Parts: sequence; structure tokens; C-alpha cells
Amino acid sequence: MGREFQTVLAALLKILPDYEDMLVENLVRPFILKDEDYKLLMDIMLGEFNKGLGKETNPTAKVKMYPTYVRDVPDGSENGNFLALDLGGTNFRVLLINLNGQEVTMESKIYLIPQHIMTGTGEQLFDHIAKCIHKFMSNHDLLKEKIPLGFTFSFPCKQIGLNHAILTQWTKGFKCEGVEGEDVVRLLHEAIKRRGDIDVECLAVINDTVGALMSCAHSDRDCAIGLILGTGTNACYIEKLENVGLWDGDYNEPNQVMINTEWGALGDDGCLDFVKTEYDRQVDKHSINPGRQIYEKMISGMYMGEIVRLALEKLRKHGLLFGGKGSEELSTRGRFYTKYVSEIESDVDDHFKNTKQVFEELALEKYSDEDCRIAQYVCSLVSTRAAFLASVGVAALLNKMDRQDVTVAVDGSLYRFHPHFHDLMEEKIQQLVKPGIKFKLMLSHDGSGKGAAIVTAVANRLRDSGKESIGENGLEN
Repeated sequence: MGREFQTVLAALLKILPDYEDMLVENLVRPFILKDEDYKLLMDIMLGEFNKGLGKETNPTAKVKMYPTYVRDVPDGSENGNFLALDLGGTNFRVLLINLNGQEVTMESKIYLIPQHIMTGTGEQLFDHIAKCIHKFMSNHDLLKEKIPLGFTFSFPCKQIGLNHAILTQWTKGFKCEGVEGEDVVRLLHEAIKRRGDIDVECLAVINDTVGALMSCAHSDRDCAIGLILGTGTNACYIEKLENVGLWDGDYNEPNQVMINTEWGALGDDGCLDFVKTEYDRQVDKHSINPGRQIYEKMISGMYMGEIVRLALEKLRKHGLLFGGKGSEELSTRGRFYTKYVSEIESDVDDHFKNTKQVFEELALEKYSDEDCRIAQYVCSLVSTRAAFLASVGVAALLNKMDRQDVTVAVDGSLYRFHPHFHDLMEEKIQQLVKPGIKFKLMLSHDGSGKGAAIVTAVANRLRDSGKESIGENGLEN
């Protein structure tokens, strides 16, 4: 009897790892979407883009498709000194940029935005920005000069001119009161005026997608899409004026305008519910803006680490990770950083050096190589889904533009530092684009600085030449 029991036990122990794998698979399977799901998503996105572009349908559209009043890519004649401001996350940058044909030189300084300012008043925020500008100009002996400025403001805005942008809603952890519904350039100019010790005029306000596009277009005129995959996600692209029902400018050549899609809000009406997981719902519920920016929350760096943490915690609670024992860090919301996902997926052998380092930082005491393998698997599922979801959006834009050759400018920490994001996107976009469309993904180098300067340089040139403004709400003379 004893021998029979031992034989049965040995057989059970052989089956157990497979059974545990099956349990793990069941808990994370919702992250794995079918090809048909991605194709359906692309059709949904195209419909949402057209809804946002339509004059009648835009008021109820979640994806707002704002015209940016930027009509063309640079021609290479832009030159001079320009300041650029870059506000799009917890860090704020001031840059001094010199353009001379294809040559670009840049100096920049990063300033932190404290948490109390991110959630304080608009006046506090813009006073802080003006103070940083003064500090930067002082350090570069620029206080006696009048320098044109470009402002990369990477939040959802309704652009009513090249240097007028109304903030529609804060995202990415900002909640400053008195800014939503206001012109951010006016608020910046008021803060500069309150100081009275710097002579700066903002000629253009853009978001980081336009900056990424313009920066790459400086060296590649086929660039027609700007994509951000960082703390948040968004995209812009060049659209024919005949398709822009919201356009209120002139119809002179070129008959096109860059559209800021604000695609992060896709799904705010429930159209993505069929691919949402319980983990996505939890992330949304505990976010600063529940029910909003659903597509962004399934892709971007602000949320990816938390999605992984929730999945790992669920596996742990089911006794499938860390022997069922976690840590205070692992159970703390927001403590599993998105950089951990990139680090864990960068492990290329069975030593799991990076993964073990992450576990140490999370104060996990008991873990095995199998735990490392499972964590790596969960990270890869979440990041692959994010890359594929972003690819759906890019493919939808490529199919909509129907140009033969398009360069896609991409910027953002998620795309830059994740070891597989680029390859995953190339693979999925290729599956989804119409036959005959060629594309390439190009890393945009400092688009939010250089791009803002290029747009400002064009605006400055137009103003100096005394040309007409680009529409009733466009560039002011």
C-alpha cells in the first residue's frame, strides 16, 4: 500500500507544476487578445476619429481630434535662438535652442514640479514656471534679450490659434484649479507679467505629439504622424482640410493641418469595455480621473506598473507566487513602477538578475526562479497588449491618411526603454495596414523641445515677413 501511495504522490507532484501553470494562465488570460479583437478595435478607432473630425458629431465625440493650426513640416530655412518650455509630467524643462539650417544646438535644464503645486492653484503653477524661466535665463545671460518662446503643453487642449490653447481637462496626476477652460498661454503671459523681470513672448503652443513630429520632420519630410508613449499616450497626424469639419482657418496651400487626436480618451464611452480586464477596472477606479482616458490607462507608463502589480498580487493571493507571502511594498498601490516592467523583461537568461533586483527593492523575502519566470510572463503579457493597442491606433491613422510612405515619429520613456516595444509595434502595425502602405518608426530626439522651437521659428518667420495670419483664430500678426 505504501509503495502505491508513493507512486501516486510522485505522479501528482509531476502534474502539479502543469496544474499551477494552468491556474496562472487562467488569471492572466484576459490580457491576451485575439487578432479579430485588434481588427475590430481598429474599425472602432477609425469611426471615433471621423466622429471627432465632424462638426456636427464632435460635441459628443470622446476622441476630440483638435486642429493644431500647424499646417506644414519645416523647410530647413528656420534659424535663430528660441526658448522652449516643456510641461507634460512631473518634470518641467526650459530649453535654449539654436536653429541654423539642419544644425540644431540645445541646452536645457529640468525643474521639478512639487506635488503641492501639481494639485494647487493655476496661479501657483504658472508662477512656478515663470520663476524657472527666470532662473534659466539668468544662468544663460539672456535677461536683457527678447526671445520668442514655444510652449509644449502636453495635456488635452482645444487649440483656437497657434498661440491660444484652452485646457479641456487635466491628466497625468495634475489637478490645478482655475486652469481647465482657460487659455494656458494667457496664464503664462500673466505670470511673466507679474514677475516683470523677463521679456518673453509665447508665439506657439503645441503638445508633445506635434513636437515629436516636427522634430523628426526636420530631417525626414515623410514624417506625418507623431506618437507619444510615455507617462501618457497621444498621437497627431497630418489631415486633409476637406476632412476637418472643425476647420475655421483659410484654405490656402498647403491644404492640410496637423490634428491632435487626444486618443487617450478612446473608450470613455464604453467602446473598449469588451477588452478591459478586472485589473484595468481597478486601475481606473483608483485613478485621479475615473471613467476618463481609458485607452491611455491600458497602454501608458503611468499605469502599466500598477496593472502588473495587481496581477502579481492576485497570483500571490491564490498561492501561485512567492509561496503566498508578499510584502508591504507589493501591496501598496503605485509602488510597482513601470520601469520595473522594462527591467524584468530585459533579463535574457535564467539567472533573472534584474528580476531578483526588483524583488529585493519590493522587500520580497521568499522567491524562486519559477516566481521570476511567472513575473516575467505577466510583464510581457501586459506590455505586449500595450504595444499592440498602440499599434492599432497607428495603423488606423496610416490607413486613414492612405499615403504610400510615412515616417512615424515616436517619443516617450515607455517606447525608449522597453526592450521589445519597437519590434512588437512593427509586427502588429504590419499586420493591420493596407497593402502597399510603407511605414517606419523613428525615435524622435527631444521633440518636445526641438519641435516647439521649430514651430516657433516658423511662426516668427511668418510674423517678421508680415504675412497674413493663418485664419481668424490662427497666428496673430
